[in-house]
Amino acid sequence: MTRPPVIVTGGAGFIGSHTCRALAQRGFRPIAVDDLRTGHADAVKWGPLEQVDLADTDRLATILARSGAKTVIHFAASAYVGESMQHPLSYYTNNVATTVSLLRAMARCDVTRMIFSSSCATYGIPKRLPITESTRQQPVNPYGRTKLMCEEIIRDHLTSVGGEFALLRYFNAAGADPMGTLRERHEPETHLIPLALLAAAGLRPPLKVFGTDYDTPDGTCIRDYIHVSDLARAHVCALEYLEAGGASTALNLGTGEGLSILEIADAIERLTGHPMPWQPAPRRAGDPPVLVADPSAARDVLGFAPRLSDIDTILRHAAPHFGLEVRHARVA
Repeated sequence: MTRPPVIVTGGAGFIGSHTCRALAQRGFRPIAVDDLRTGHADAVKWGPLEQVDLADTDRLATILARSGAKTVIHFAASAYVGESMQHPLSYYTNNVATTVSLLRAMARCDVTRMIFSSSCATYGIPKRLPITESTRQQPVNPYGRTKLMCEEIIRDHLTSVGGEFALLRYFNAAGADPMGTLRERHEPETHLIPLALLAAAGLRPPLKVFGTDYDTPDGTCIRDYIHVSDLARAHVCALEYLEAGGASTALNLGTGEGLSILEIADAIERLTGHPMPWQPAPRRAGDPPVLVADPSAARDVLGFAPRLSDIDTILRHAAPHFGLEVRHARVA
């Protein structure tokens, strides 16, 4: 079954490339739009790649018009909390200004449907857990603030033109394509699970654990980890929901279960038999102690529930890319 083309900004990145694969499996033709500053051309396997800076509104409009796409899935963004604290202007430029440019290009081509890659960072430090979609959004770092600004801009613009949107607030993406065709790779790497696996494999120094005195059972930050293939499937669910006439929505994508940094370390040691060396380091500004989703709205609205997001499955799919054999994982 051939279905409409879909523009995927950041389609050469970690979550974007996995989503292109999921779209193709459902009969869509993904068109990756990426400037390749952080993406990888060899991750674009299921449709064409258009290399363009999202600040170039004219080229974006040309690509949109030529493609015939009526939906944009918008991943492209800078996405590191610590970096955003050091270089906030770069984040406001690369995340907010480029989203405005993209929406202008869409307006020229009468493209009125967007699925947006937002973040749990928009919630800041919540007073209650788990985090629901009605939790007040009070981001505590520039990254979270840019994502919240983009949500509001998208909502205002698409509402004004009678369009539809899905704002998907992820928790922590992790894992790798179960078929082994894609993996997580950032330069430099900053995500916890790849860094921990590299340390366990002896390919980098011990993992720095930023803060061991949080108000959590073992003193380290707790996060809700969701498999990247589950995230990709959620985007396809959101697309099909909007195509079927579903109302615009904002949804959390997580599991409802939290794991601390030291629990991740223990899981790596248990599954691989390798010690996972780590060393304490000072807290990073802008890091909340606990972020865990209430995922029930995504289940109710989209019919979506994670299938691969237990830690054993996440590590079983990710570890081989770092030279580690997982021999004791429970199969989800």
